[in-house]
Order: sequence, then C-alpha cells, then structure tokens
Amino acid sequence: MSSDVAEQQTLPRESREAVVERLIKEMTLDEKLAQLVGVWVNASTDGSDVAPLQSQLAGDKRSWDEVIADGLGQITRMYGTAPLEPEAGARALAKAQAQIMAASRFGIPAQVHEECLAGLAAWKATAFPVPLAWGATFNPALVRDMAERIGATMRGLGIHQGLAPVLDVVRDLRWGRVEETIGEDPYLVGTLATAYVLGLEQAGIVSTLKHFVGYSASRAGRNHAPVSMGPRELADVMLPPFEIALRHGGARSVMHAYTEIDGVPAAANRELLTELLRQQWAFEGTVVADYFGVAFLQLTHRVAADGEAAAALALEAGVDVELPTVNCYGEPLRRAVLSGTVSEELVDRALRRVLTQKYDVGLLNPDYRPEPLCLSEGPIDLDPRENRLLARELGAQSLVLLTNGRPGHEPILPLRAAGLTGVWGADAGAVGIGPVGAARPDGGAAARGGANVGRLGIVGPLADDPFAMLGCYSFDAHVGASHPEVPLGVEIPTVADVAAARFDSVTVAATGTCEAASDEEISLASGVVPCVDTCVVVVGDNAGLFGRGTSGEGNDAPDLKLPGRQHELLSAVLDAAAATGTRVVIVVLSGRPYALGDFVDRADAIVQGFFPGEDGAEALWDVLCGETNPSGRLPVSMPRTPGGQPGTYLHSALGGRTEVSALDPSPLFGFGHGLSYTSFEYTGHECSASTMSTDGTAVVSVTVTNTGQLDGADVVQLYLEDPVAEVTRPVKELIGYARVELTAGESARVSFAVHADRFSFTGASLQRVVTPGEVRLHVSRSCTDEVFTHTVLVEGPVRRVGFEREMLTPVEVTPL
Repeated sequence: MSSDVAEQQTLPRESREAVVERLIKEMTLDEKLAQLVGVWVNASTDGSDVAPLQSQLAGDKRSWDEVIADGLGQITRMYGTAPLEPEAGARALAKAQAQIMAASRFGIPAQVHEECLAGLAAWKATAFPVPLAWGATFNPALVRDMAERIGATMRGLGIHQGLAPVLDVVRDLRWGRVEETIGEDPYLVGTLATAYVLGLEQAGIVSTLKHFVGYSASRAGRNHAPVSMGPRELADVMLPPFEIALRHGGARSVMHAYTEIDGVPAAANRELLTELLRQQWAFEGTVVADYFGVAFLQLTHRVAADGEAAAALALEAGVDVELPTVNCYGEPLRRAVLSGTVSEELVDRALRRVLTQKYDVGLLNPDYRPEPLCLSEGPIDLDPRENRLLARELGAQSLVLLTNGRPGHEPILPLRAAGLTGVWGADAGAVGIGPVGAARPDGGAAARGGANVGRLGIVGPLADDPFAMLGCYSFDAHVGASHPEVPLGVEIPTVADVAAARFDSVTVAATGTCEAASDEEISLASGVVPCVDTCVVVVGDNAGLFGRGTSGEGNDAPDLKLPGRQHELLSAVLDAAAATGTRVVIVVLSGRPYALGDFVDRADAIVQGFFPGEDGAEALWDVLCGETNPSGRLPVSMPRTPGGQPGTYLHSALGGRTEVSALDPSPLFGFGHGLSYTSFEYTGHECSASTMSTDGTAVVSVTVTNTGQLDGADVVQLYLEDPVAEVTRPVKELIGYARVELTAGESARVSFAVHADRFSFTGASLQRVVTPGEVRLHVSRSCTDEVFTHTVLVEGPVRRVGFEREMLTPVEVTPL
C-alpha cells in the first residue's frame, strides 16, 4: 500500500458530512464517475446469461488496472457469478479491495453487492424458500429471522449490499417472475418485505427494494413489456409496499424497474425517482440501476440516441449507480459532462449519496481493512445446521394444504407409516421404476394420520429432482445449472429421497421433465398406480432464466396450464387410480399457481408448495406425515382453468361477475386459502364502535379456538370493503392479519386496531383521501371465506393523507 494511502487511513475521524464534502471537492471528474459504477469482472458472455442481454453488454475489454485506476464504486457479485469456494472468494475479494484502495488517491474501497432473494446467491450457501413461499407463511417474524441469518453471512464475507427484497405485487400469474414476488396483495407484500428489510439491515447490510415500480404489471405477463396502468392503480396497489418498507423498514437503497409506464421508462422517470421518492417520501439512500437498465434507455426503450443521452436521462431522473458494470456512466457520461450536456452538479448529487452510504457501512473509516471477517473465524460454513433448520421450518410453514379428501370421502392426510426399513434401489433410474426404502436416520416415527400409507408410489417429473426445491435466484439454479461439471453446493434431498428414508415400501417412477414427457413415460407413471396403495405425484416447475426452465426471469407462460404434458400425466394417474382404488396425493412444486380445476374432485389431497428451499422435501414429508400441521395460506389466488385470468382478487364488482362474460374469473381457491389437520372456531366477534371519525380508530376483535385434537396455527384475516366510493374500489382488500399458534383446545383473543387511514384511497382528484360513508370489515379465513362482518359508519369531513399516514394495522394476540 502506498504511503499516501497509509496517511489517508490514519487521518482523524471526521463527521460524515465533512468527509463526504471534502472528497467531492477534491475528486476529479474521472474519480467521481468511478464511484458511480460497478464492475462485473467475471461475467459470462457465452450465452448463459443471468441478466438480460448480458452477453451483449457485460464484456469490458479493459484490464483490471485500467478499471480501478480512478477508484471503483461497486464490485458486482464476487461470490455469485461462478461456483467458487467461499474461502477462495473471500481471499479474492480481500485482494481486489486492497488493489482498489492502493490505486485510488483516496484509498476508498468498493461497495460489494450480491443477490440474496432466496438466501445468499453463492455456492454452498443456504438455499432458503423463495419469496412466494414467504408470502404463504403469513409470518413476518420468521421472515425477519431468515433475513438476519442471510445478512450475517453476507457481512462475514465482506458484502455490504443485498439486492432484495422484491416488492412487486402480482398482477398477472403468467409472468415468469411471480416466484420472486411475495404475493398478489400489497399489504401482505409490504409487511413481509419490511420484515426482510429489518432483518437484513439489522445485520448491517444495505437492503435494496426492487423493482421501483410497476414491473409485475407488464402487459400480458411478458417480461419487460410496457405497463398499462393509470396513476390510481399505481398509487393504491404498486406503491404501498415500497412506502411501508421505507417508513417501517428503513431500507437504504432502491432499484428502478425495467419497465415503462405510459411510455416513460422507470430509469428515466424523474417524477418517480426524484419527485416522489426523494421529495415526497424523503428517501436519502441510493437509487441503483437494475442490471443494464441505463443502457436499455437506448437499446430497448429507444428514448435515448446513444450512451451519452441515456446517462443524462438516468442521472437527471435520479439513478445514482449504474449496475452491474460500466456502460453509460463511464466514458459516455464523461463526454456529456465535458460538453456541458450534463451538469457536474448532477454527478456530485449522485456521488454525495454514494459516499454517504459508503461512510455508513464503514468503507470510509480510516481503520477499514479489506479482509472479510470470515477469514479470521476458522472454516467457512455458509450452510450451518441452524440455517437448514430455519429453511426447513419456513418451508414447512409455506406448504398449503389445498384439499384433503375427495367430496364425500374422509381426509386421507396425514399419512401413517407402517414401517421404516429398506434402502434406495441401485437400479432406480431417472426414468424407470425401482424399489426404494431406507431406515430413518433419527429413528423417529410418523405421526398418527388419516390413512395408512401402505405401499407407496412416488411418480412425476419432479419426484427425484433436487431442483424442484429451488427458485431461479437460488445459486444452483441461477448459476450452477450452467456448470454441470460442478456438484450442488448444498445437500438437497428429493421427494423420493426422503420417502426412501421414511417408508419401507416405495416405488419410484421419476418420469419425464416439466417441459416434456413421452407417451412411454406417462404410461410408466400411471403403471405404478395399480401396484401401490398410495401414490404421490409430484408436478410443477423447473426454475431457470431466459428460456432455461418454465418459471423464473424471462420464463413467462402462455397460460396457466401445467407446463409440458403434466396435465396429461395427472389425468392418466387419476384415471388409473379410479380403476384401482389407489389413493392419490398431488404435490405441486412451482413458481406460480396453476389451474387444477380438472383434478380437484378426483385427487384425494392436493398440496401446493412454492419452491420451498433446500430442505423442502423434508418439510413436505413432515406435513404429509403429520409431524408438522400445515398452516400455509395462498399468497396468490389459484385459477380454476388455464385461462383463469385476468387477474387477482383485487378486482371490482364488475370484474367478478359471470353475467357479463363467458369467462368465469372466480378462482378455484382464493387468496388466503389453506387447510389444517385441526379445526378452528371463531367466536365473540366485536367491533369497538359502530361509528368512527375520518381520523379515528376502531378495534375489531375475535376469539379463535383450536377445537381439534392437534396443535396448529391459523391465519386470521381482516378485509376491508368500501361499498360506495367516489371511484371504483376493489370488492375487498386485506388490511390486517395474524398468524395464531394454538395447542389443541387453546383459545386466543385477536384484536386489530384499524385506523381510518387504512380506508384511504386515491380519489377522483388523484389525492389520497379518507371519505365519510359506510365501510365493512370482514373477519375471514380467506378472501372467499368470510366468518363475520362488522359495518362501521365513518363520519366527518373528507381528509387528505399522504406518506405520513398510518400504513399498518397493529394486531394483538392474547392467550386465554
């Protein structure tokens, strides 16, 4: 390290403002611009892209010394670009940071970011369930615990920023990135995303809210398609999750969306990124580009003639940092500043935010050392036992029991095991039938259940596929799939693996793939049915990117029929079962809900999982065998037919009527639906007042009792209905919920404190208002299963509210 750098690092500690302003004053233009870009040093350009147009845009021909000559703002995905031993990655990062500090006159290290949507996207790091699974738990505390663990891992590796969570609200189930979202309801998305933000920030990691805003409403569910949305839908559906996460989570970064709204790309939208985010919401953190999003202003949106114009548009709109690597904020922006097209004051504005954040994460501390903490703490384990246990718990809580027992029949779940012996057959191939069985390692026994499993069959394309547990942002699916020569970074047992360890008579036919299956493979699966007493058929998605899979970024669906020939496979299995009396349990492991209307009355039970993580198969069998009582609730409505669009439960009265269209939009199962092995009774419904003011509060209370014989958890849901308003409103919308865990026979009092701000909406004048009139508060088990309704008359003048309004519904659960 040079003596100049050493002197800089021994300077007395200055205030944040003094340090930042001194640096801005002393930096040259080249040094300033270097702080506004990231560099993706190992990005592939061979077509195995993990970002759109990566092969076209990621190739930087400069040498490393040239890249860092004036400093560097961000290092992109040091751990998440290729399979890399954690220790090797940490040492490479330490070396790179030391070189960056030595090359810069000011000794400023780079900020390091990684993807962390389903756990840290690094080889050998825990693969947690995807965000749609978080939504199914309705459990913010558990999501926060997960985020804290992810953040602690990242901090130990020398990472400073995580590109998560996703706050997009699902509007079209065909969109490939549904698996990355938390659900179709803005309140559920906002509260669970906030829990994730709190956990990540608690660990010292900068959380990045994405994608701001409207991305999930891309026309026809097509990735990067324009968004057809008015200002009212934007304000009332898409923006609230971001508002909640900023107000109550304290996120320090926001990523702009790829899409355009009414012809204005988000990366060039000053109204969104500056006027709303900065001026109205008082956000002081950094706005970062989604990967190559600034260049897309020229290449795909065509609102810029060249890189200079794209840089000018983005910088003026409020984009501070260009990610993942330098395209427009390098030489093109330099030329624009020198020619006077862009004011250097705009560069300084972005630089001030970047340096302020670097100060806050310790990168401008004179005592900063480039070696990650993990190098001084012994062997590096990115998937410790406590992480696996948490992943399994979250996975189990996310599994949704859709049905249990055909009409007129008794429930068959949970299954009872008759014995625990055997081993997986060496001759059981990927396509074929093999005898299976194994002694359960912990010696435990399955819980009592609804039916003896007897001879067990496991069939379907996902029966023996570890990737059935992973979303497209889990490392092994995101990057590892392009490195078939490298083993999985973490242990991921399959559905068949776990069955083999729990039951003494198992037959496996892992037939076909999600994308395709032959007649022979379908026949093979249905041929197992007469040979067994219980058949579990596992279908769903293969997550990947840009056409490499059936779910994930760029993998948009033409309709909501199960991909490939899985619909035919299920029909063949159920036909065979009808002839033999074999019980059939359908397990769907997917990134979006699929239309199951053809099977709901023919299967004995249906379980929906949303990529439940590395121990998802263990979690699944915990639920099937009754070791865990299912408590997941649907975070998205489930369609009845493949054309069961156009959208979510947040529709108007007209949108839900069958008299005006031959297409019935009613779901097979509504948002919030989920069954349990026990029963819950709601009694003692009360509302503290029948009238309230436009700035008042009412308390809605209900007693929940576990009336069954098993311990379990229920999710009490509170919905708002505004029957007459100055603009069209949704028939109902979730405004509060509580996950309540009760032992058999136990009761609890659940009380929601509902402020009138929770009734606010964007009115005819495009101002958010609370208006007088009647509202209805529905205590419900799901959006389609109301238990009791309280009618409240709101009195007083129309009241305008804004970002400062009450956005949460506090809930108190009191054991009785």
